[in-house]
Amino acid sequence: MTLFEKIAAREIPAEILYEDERVIAFKDIDPQAPVHALIVPKQAIARIAEAKDSEGELLGHLLLRAKDLARKMGLAESGYRLVINNGSDGGESVPHLHCHILGGRALTWPPG
Repeated sequence: MTLFEKIAAREIPAEILYEDERVIAFKDIDPQAPVHALIVPKQAIARIAEAKDSEGELLGHLLLRAKDLARKMGLAESGYRLVINNGSDGGESVPHLHCHILGGRALTWPPG
C-alpha cells in the first residue's frame, strides 16, 4: 500500500479536508504555500503517465473536486495552482497520482 492508500484507510493520521467514494483530500504535512492540500484518487494509479483512458472519468472527478476544495479553502478569488508531478525529475515523491492545491500567496513562475 502507498502512503496515500494508508491515509485513506486511516492507518496513518492526516487532517482530512474532503472525502467521497472516489477521492480523499488532506493537508500537506510539508506545506509549500500558506494553503497546501493534496487530493488523491482512492484507486491506486502510480502516476499520470500511467493513467488509462478508462480512468478519465475519475481524473475529471479529481480535478472538479480540487476546484471545489480550493473554493472551500478561500482561494477562488485570489487564485491557486494545481500541480500534478510525474516521475523523479517532475518532483514525484509518492508513486500514487495526486494533485497539489497551492495558494494563499502570489506564486511565481517558473516554479522550480
